[in-house]
Amino acid sequence: MQNVYRALAERLNALPNGFPATESGVELKILAKMFTPEEAALAAVMNLEAEPAADIAARAGVELNAARKTLKQMVRHGLIYAGRGEGELTYGLLPFIVGSYEAQLPRMDAEFAALFEQYFQESGRKLLQHAPSVHRVIPIEQAIDVSLEVYPYERAVELIENAQSWAVRDCICRVQQKLIGKGCDAPVNNCLSFAPLPGAFDHDPTARVIDKQEALQILQQAAQAGLVHTAGNYRYGNHYICNCCTCCCGVLRGVAELGMPTAIAHSDFYAQVDADTCIGCGNCISRCRFAALSMPASVSTVDVGRCVGCGLCVPVCPIGALSLHRRSAEHPDTPENLMEWMHIRAQNRGLTPLRRAPE
Repeated sequence: MQNVYRALAERLNALPNGFPATESGVELKILAKMFTPEEAALAAVMNLEAEPAADIAARAGVELNAARKTLKQMVRHGLIYAGRGEGELTYGLLPFIVGSYEAQLPRMDAEFAALFEQYFQESGRKLLQHAPSVHRVIPIEQAIDVSLEVYPYERAVELIENAQSWAVRDCICRVQQKLIGKGCDAPVNNCLSFAPLPGAFDHDPTARVIDKQEALQILQQAAQAGLVHTAGNYRYGNHYICNCCTCCCGVLRGVAELGMPTAIAHSDFYAQVDADTCIGCGNCISRCRFAALSMPASVSTVDVGRCVGCGLCVPVCPIGALSLHRRSAEHPDTPENLMEWMHIRAQNRGLTPLRRAPE
């Protein structure tokens, strides 16, 4: 049985996102929580590009009808994704992060939470070290000055406005941390998903369907709670916004806990203090989750290298001494879409060229 999970672990690590092995082998225990042996045997021979069940069954040496039944069950459990082929469903493999792990809320219990924490401690650095980063910071809307030129993919509100269906889930990061007795008291039900077509989440058992107005309200409430907006690290095709914190988020913890500033792609903005206006109240310092603000004298000072451009400090300044500024006049070096992100990531990890990424 361990052999089938090891084969799946190696297949997942061969994807651009990665799933590095550990000395303890805890990743195999995680996969055993997520996949049955029959599911793991199919997943271990699957590709990113969706294929007919017959192709997958043949490679796995599984009878076709049995394979179809198992593949449909895997889609329901968020382990793989389904597409539409010529007159039949097709199936493709999801990465571990971001991918199948985030769909495991129904299975997240104390045992799973402890296993994931062990995996993060053993392999977090390996998982987060490669470029491009998995996530990119998006400034909160309250911090964006109307005079700034901001691209659509840099505005969380615009991402939501341009969608036609919306849903919300509990944040799996804060659920996982609570189960191991850690974390914080920040709101949990604010992991936003959206899609360009109506009704995209009508049959998703892990999501609560909401309207655009509620999605915007959740976004605002998350900012007020001091949570950082992050999304996929590419310009077009984003379908989710995470609202999380440095004490729970697996990616943000890479910066705050593991000391890896490249674990997340910062926005193309940084905070700047008007020294003549600052009254030294310290509100911004307690608000910053990345220790980018300090007060060596009586005026707040920004460490631009540590600032991720989230903008959370801006609205808590009582006199408006803080503002966001663009780091450069050039177009940010952000991959155009998920496919380009995966190609660059694959090259940086020394992997062979990809088959097509899931939409």
